[in-house]
Amino acid sequence: MEVKVTQPSGDQQEVEVTLTYEEIQPEIQQAYKEEAKKLTIDGFRKGKAPMGMIKKLYGESIEYKASEDISSKKFWDAVDQEGLKPISTPQLLDIDFVPGEKLSFKVRFEVKPKIELKDYTGIEVEKPIFKFEAADVDKEIDTMLKPHFTYEEVDTVADNQHKITVDLQRMDDQGMPMVGSRSENIQIDLSDEKVNPQIKENALSKKVGEEFDFVFTDEHYHGEELHKEEFRYRADLIKVEKLTKPELTEELIKKVSRNKASNIDELKVQITKNFEDYYTKQTEEIVTNSLLDKVVKNNDFTAPQGYVKTLHQRMVDAERENAKRYKAPNFDEAAVSEYFKPRAEWNAKWQIIMEAIAEKENIKVEDSELEELANKEAEQTGITVAKLMKYYKDTNRTDILVEEKVIKFLKDNAKITEIDAAEKMKENKGHTHEH
Repeated sequence: MEVKVTQPSGDQQEVEVTLTYEEIQPEIQQAYKEEAKKLTIDGFRKGKAPMGMIKKLYGESIEYKASEDISSKKFWDAVDQEGLKPISTPQLLDIDFVPGEKLSFKVRFEVKPKIELKDYTGIEVEKPIFKFEAADVDKEIDTMLKPHFTYEEVDTVADNQHKITVDLQRMDDQGMPMVGSRSENIQIDLSDEKVNPQIKENALSKKVGEEFDFVFTDEHYHGEELHKEEFRYRADLIKVEKLTKPELTEELIKKVSRNKASNIDELKVQITKNFEDYYTKQTEEIVTNSLLDKVVKNNDFTAPQGYVKTLHQRMVDAERENAKRYKAPNFDEAAVSEYFKPRAEWNAKWQIIMEAIAEKENIKVEDSELEELANKEAEQTGITVAKLMKYYKDTNRTDILVEEKVIKFLKDNAKITEIDAAEKMKENKGHTHEH
């Protein structure tokens, strides 16, 4: 097999492959065998005609048809032989098959372009520190206990520890009911922090059969201008139920904590740890995303569009499979496709930049590191180290580990400043808005 590789542009390569007729004989003969099973020739049962007759009648057609499949297979043989790395679907440009003589073809495909790296160390990144208090832990306990609350029907809304059932009627600016804008039997948990404060305030002390009004204000921006729109409602109180917290028995604590705690102190310790783990993960994700965004911005370039298309299709396919697996209703593939377009573009750039950094900084994964990982996972799963090592090398596990190392390198060489997350959120609210 003769292989010639050229690079017409920075992100494209072309491969010309020439094979003698003898080199493709195994594939040609296999094609005859496959076609022979399907052919019906007068005087013979299906698939039983002599091979000589099949070659005489259909030989040229069978071989030309087989030449395309052979070209595809031999292309990937050439990729392995030359150590090529296509990143998108290869395109067959030309095929020249002469039965009995030769097969030659030309394929074009995208490769990751060489880029000149800059400004990927010393990047300034803010690290938000999230804080929580004992009151937050108590609120979380109430949330965990909510499914176990008991409800006692009463006449009056004495405080916020009540659930009310109302009929809602939207009113116009003159206080008149709007036709077609009525909803019935709406349940509202007044203990929920997200409930409109006016509902909580105006429902207080009301009895079943009475009514109260409230206003919902929708704030949104049109360009730089803030718009406020008020929606007025009248609520007819149909039912009032008092919420009563259950006694915190050992049995209940074990149930809500999934057997991780047996008393209130242990439960608080567990919740505190959950908060700490959650906020630590959130912080690391924010730092990582901010850092990588800046690295990509500092090294921006036009990503190979075939590669972008390949990544985009993988994302859409994965989302479609998730929708099937979890039986998600109304899967909108067009909307999903549109949503993932910028993400695919960003991912294509990041992957190319990340590999360039790994090469420049000599960041790689040694076999000894894979063996160490395999030993740990073998203990956890019972799968042999040999099978795990083969799995790592057959999949992209090594690539994932290299990416993790590159991200660690970038973090180690960034200028990270801790900030108060709550203060930053207040600051952002004062300077940004929704579009």
